[in-house]
Amino acid sequence: MLNEAGIDRVYLACGATDLRKPIDGLEVLVKEGFELDPFSSCLFVFCNRNRDKLKILHWEHNGFWLYYRRLEKANSYGLKIPLRQPSP
Repeated sequence: MLNEAGIDRVYLACGATDLRKPIDGLEVLVKEGFELDPFSSCLFVFCNRNRDKLKILHWEHNGFWLYYRRLEKANSYGLKIPLRQPSP
């Protein structure tokens, strides 16, 4: 279960992420793409192109948590995540 007291930071991935990626794929994205430690006590938040689905990767003690949220209506809760192309 998510314990907000043990979370240092929340990182929001700008742009769309292929949410078909499993835990290992998101871990590699955090490590190599963002150059951050996926084993830190941080949350890493990813969204799809339509911004109606979220995945949150979180390391806790001895394993990863993968939270998944699907909104019934895109942006119905004011989810405004900028979609931009990565720089070359």
